[in-house]
Formats: sequence, structure tokens, C-alpha cells
Amino acid sequence: MPVTIRDLAKKLNLSITTVSRALDGYADVSAETRQRVIQAAEEMGYQPSYIARNLRKRRSDSIGYILPTASPQFSDPFYTSFLTGLCDESASRRIDLLVASAPPGTRQEQEQYQRWVLSGRVDGMVLNRVRRQDWRIEFLEAQKLPFTGLGASLSSDRYPHVEVDERGGMARLTRHLILKGHRRIAFIGGPAELSLQFERSGGYRQALQAAGIPLDPLLEVQGDLSEQRGYELALRLLNSSEPPTALIGCNDLTALGVHRAALEMNLNIGEEIAIAGYDGIPETEFIAPPITTLAQPTYEIARRLAGMLIDRINGLDQEHNVERIEPKLRLRASTG
Repeated sequence: MPVTIRDLAKKLNLSITTVSRALDGYADVSAETRQRVIQAAEEMGYQPSYIARNLRKRRSDSIGYILPTASPQFSDPFYTSFLTGLCDESASRRIDLLVASAPPGTRQEQEQYQRWVLSGRVDGMVLNRVRRQDWRIEFLEAQKLPFTGLGASLSSDRYPHVEVDERGGMARLTRHLILKGHRRIAFIGGPAELSLQFERSGGYRQALQAAGIPLDPLLEVQGDLSEQRGYELALRLLNSSEPPTALIGCNDLTALGVHRAALEMNLNIGEEIAIAGYDGIPETEFIAPPITTLAQPTYEIARRLAGMLIDRINGLDQEHNVERIEPKLRLRASTG
């Protein structure tokens, strides 16, 4: 026979109401009592009826994340690390994580958000690859659904989010290349609508201007954050009449594509050409030669975003909570 909440209450000599509220995480139950209930539930193998529980709480006990990608990119190490962080934090808080994918800015993406939000499938959403003008933020605020995000948006800054100093980090990286003697430094960016592209491009330009190096529009090109596009654009830049001596990828996947192009052209990476990226994915460290990168703690950021969201759903946080992170410059052989 399955263990019931009545059995649990009898063993602990507590009321059914107290046991129920302890399991549901209500603040009027002491931490000591809550821990006793959770421990006894685990020892007795008690599994709550989620249907009854969620009907009672009028909640789904689920949060959602929709991967903003036009093609299957679960192999992208950034997304792998981000998803792992969301999963681990949700599991530790006894919350389910719903995951889907949709091309950004499409009707399919809109329908996915509407389906989950309007049907009550999720209690909140986590966003990343935040856009400068982001309809997702406007929609979620209009529906009064809690959400958190990686980065700020012009659409709103009234939501809990983690901000990485994209601009300052990219300026430091570009200054490093300038100090190495480079004057023709190319930047392969991402989609123009992304906040991260605006900030990282801004940091690149800021460092060049501070060093008195004229901005060359031919050296700043738009990619799509993929390795393949990084490879294609790097070949085009390196085969131009005045090729760059250093290339920066807006993210590490782009930089990996640049690395492949340089090897294909038999260039000595770190001497004849410098290559750098952004994110700090493991692949940049274990390729030969390893790639200089700006590392951000993607797994920890994702865990924090999930935790901030769950706290907000439970009414335990400040509405405009913002955490700021400095990326770390990892200098490796690809920049000499």
C-alpha cells in the first residue's frame, strides 16, 4: 500500500495540515519541522499526489525554458551547461523543468510561450539570449508571470536578472590584443537584435577608439554565433586584400570556426594570427592551440536564474533583484 500523508502525520505526531504545508514550503512552518517532515517522507517513501497538490495550490510546480535556436543545438556547450544548471537547481528545489526549442522571433516561438503561459503549464520562465527589444519580456509582464533572464533589455529592466559585464570584458580582451601589437583586429559578431551583441561589439569599439585605432567597417562582420558561420566569415576576412592579424569571435563557437579556418590556411595560430572568443566553454581549452577566451560561469548563472525565479514564485525575493558578474580573461596560446 502506498504511504499516505495521513501515515506521515501519524508517525510524526503532527496534523495533516502541518505536514501538507511543510511539504509545500509554506513560510508559517518552522525550518526544523519542515526538515523533520521531509526526512520522514524520504524514509517512508512518501510520494505526494501532484495532481491534488497542484490543484490545491493552484500551481503547476514547473518552470519553463524555451531554447531560442533556429536549429538543434543541444550540442552547443553553452546550452548544455546552461540547461544542466537549470535542471540541477530545479531538482534541488523539487520543481519540474519543462524544456522546448523554437526559432527566435518566429510565430512558432510565440505560440510555444502562449501555450505554456496561458494554459498554466508553468509558474514562471527563464530567458537567455535576451534581445534589445524583446517581445517575450513584454508578453510575460503583461501576463504577470514571473520570469528571470540572463541580461537586460530595453523592453524592461523590472525583472530579476543576471548581468555579465559584456562590454567591459570585451574591452579588456581587445586591449590585450592591442598591447600585443595588433592594429587590424576583426570582430565576428552575432545577430544584431541580441543585447549581448550590442554590448560585446561596444566593448570592442571602445577599446579601439581609446587606443586611437580607426574603426574599419570591413573588419566588423555579423555572424550567427555558430561555428560554421565563424569559419566562413574567417575565410573571407583572411583572404581579403588587407587581412586582420587578430580575430575575435562574439562567442566561443564562432572562435572555434575561426580556429578551423586558420588551420586550413596553414597559419601559425598565436604568431601569424591571434584568435579569441567569449564564454569559456571547455572545448577552447582542449583544442590545439588553446583559445584565449572571456569565461563566464554559465552553469552557476543558470542555477542562480532558476533559484531567483523559484524564490520569486514563492514570494521570497525582491522584484528587481539584479546580480552582476565580471567575466574572467583566460589568456592562452592562440593570442601568443
